Amino acid sequence: MRTADFRTPEVGVDSSAHRARLQRLWETAPGIKGFFTTVDHKAIGIRYIVTAFLFLAIGGIEALVMRLQLAGPDRTLLTPQQYNELFSTHGVTMIFLYAMPILSGFSNYLWPLLLGSRDMAFPRLNALSYWVYLASGIFLYVGVLTGNGPNDGWFNYVPYASRNYNPGLNQDFYALGMVFLGISTSAGAANFLVTALRTRAPGMSLNRLPIMVWGTLTASAANLVVIPAVSLAFFLLWLDRQFATHFFDASAGGQPLLWQHLFWIFGHPWVYAIVLPAMGMVSDGLPVFCRRPLVGYSLVALSTVATMILGFGVWVHHMFATGLPSLSLSFFSGASIAIVVPSAVAVFAWLATIWLGRPVITTAFLFFASMILLFVIGGVSGFMTASVPVDWQLTDTYFVVAHLHYVLIGINVFPVMGATYFWFPKMTGRLLDERLGRWNFWAMFVGFNLAFLPMHLTGLYGMPRRIYTYAPGMGWDTLNLVTTIGSFLLGVGVLLFVVNVWKSLRTGAPAGDNPWDAPTLEWSTPSPPPPYNFAVIPTVASRHPLWEHRLDEEEARTSIERGMLLATRKETIGTSALDGEPDMILEMPEDSAAPFILTLGMTAVFVGLLLKMWPVVGAGGAVTAIALLAWLWPRVALREREPAHD
Repeated sequence: MRTADFRTPEVGVDSSAHRARLQRLWETAPGIKGFFTTVDHKAIGIRYIVTAFLFLAIGGIEALVMRLQLAGPDRTLLTPQQYNELFSTHGVTMIFLYAMPILSGFSNYLWPLLLGSRDMAFPRLNALSYWVYLASGIFLYVGVLTGNGPNDGWFNYVPYASRNYNPGLNQDFYALGMVFLGISTSAGAANFLVTALRTRAPGMSLNRLPIMVWGTLTASAANLVVIPAVSLAFFLLWLDRQFATHFFDASAGGQPLLWQHLFWIFGHPWVYAIVLPAMGMVSDGLPVFCRRPLVGYSLVALSTVATMILGFGVWVHHMFATGLPSLSLSFFSGASIAIVVPSAVAVFAWLATIWLGRPVITTAFLFFASMILLFVIGGVSGFMTASVPVDWQLTDTYFVVAHLHYVLIGINVFPVMGATYFWFPKMTGRLLDERLGRWNFWAMFVGFNLAFLPMHLTGLYGMPRRIYTYAPGMGWDTLNLVTTIGSFLLGVGVLLFVVNVWKSLRTGAPAGDNPWDAPTLEWSTPSPPPPYNFAVIPTVASRHPLWEHRLDEEEARTSIERGMLLATRKETIGTSALDGEPDMILEMPEDSAAPFILTLGMTAVFVGLLLKMWPVVGAGGAVTAIALLAWLWPRVALREREPAHD
């Protein structure tokens, strides 16, 4: 690091030469070498997005097969064992391999652009988080494809997950795969935290952060706390299964409920971790189409943090039926009811923004606005289960399945679709087709509600979740058929989205730098952005840098074209955590194969642990150690640093 070099481009400075130098410093090598060594946050973000969408498609196909099985009574498309593996794999895929990684992808791509920086704080750690995510997903699906997929639900309750009741490799694949995936999530969370606090543009104080940054920042802080809990739970389960320890074995003095506590102290904050960044997408995208700033910015930012804090005090509402003392049930019931308040703040802020604005009805607006309705439906059904007596009636019924999908799809998938229509032009330089987009939206919206709204009634009529078939005449036949039809209509909507992306990548209309007339920094860059993001580091004077003249809220103005050049080496700015005051220049690492090789070593370790092949574990550990050594080995020789230009 070195002291900041504030430079203002003057008349006569060759800006094309400046940009060419930055291009040489920051661009990724072409071909196969660049593919495996890049640390560019934009490339990594797009890989996250594409991989997560692939897992979404796989999880959706699994869901459609289950709906065919349940479309009518006494169907035999699947055996009980196949159904167990299918619904478990579906849950694991959608919750762990899609919901969080898709948000990480958008945040990876957008954060440096939103923050006025040139990269994430730790580019190689960023690359590692993606490669580990991909490797852990492949690891889990190798289990599925070999008939050893998870078969105890995504929540994996003991004792059924123990070796006595589940002797195959199914739960070993799941346990080790989740520990492996936890490495990716933890690495990414740490990177997001440091990036948000230390690599913002000068002048971007905390009260000027986009709400999307607040959402991912809050989720990342929570993940660093809760991922160790669930990783520990899965590791202890693996020890129980493989080495006859008794952490969860009641017959030997263990505690089966310990599993539920460790899992749900992770599981419920995780729910907010997969919706708060998506809510941030709505908070940043919706006002653009309403032609006004978000109403109640400060309240929405505070409510984001408050939601996550309260989220740590509600995990036991997943355990109301386990016989815990009444006093603890009362506390967690109260916390589960209180968490509605900060969530409602965001809803009223969005409604007020639409009401006081001049909405432009685009496909992105439709996805963002529809999320408000779906959020309310999912929130109300969740609020109902916060009451202990009501939860006793609804637990383990299809009512809970309906609530889960309104949260996961309604508050995650719909904002993500809106975000794709919104930021696709920035990522690719082309607009998605609006006419096809409206067909995409209405097919998904109608199909989603047709599929999951009737599930509330199915649950109230007493249909248990996780059953693979049911007898005729129980009052569930028509509702299940309607749900199946809605599911396939939802699938058609997703297929239309894929067609739209494919078509627009080839023949989409050119987007320009800022097709939506949006206010944040990413829209000041070319579409798609160059490898270095910004030719000069901008200096920020407000929350809406590109709307300052229109809003006229501040006397000062954001500087986009004048600022620090940072063109002598591969560098970005370091600023103070609270006020965004520049205090150092950070040297960024070059592209490196170390993250990929490190992932290969860790993969060998987990494969060896799965199969108890200790030489493979040793070899993988050696590769891991060598890759870490290469990663940490000093790159800069002891030499006189290149002086900054005057």
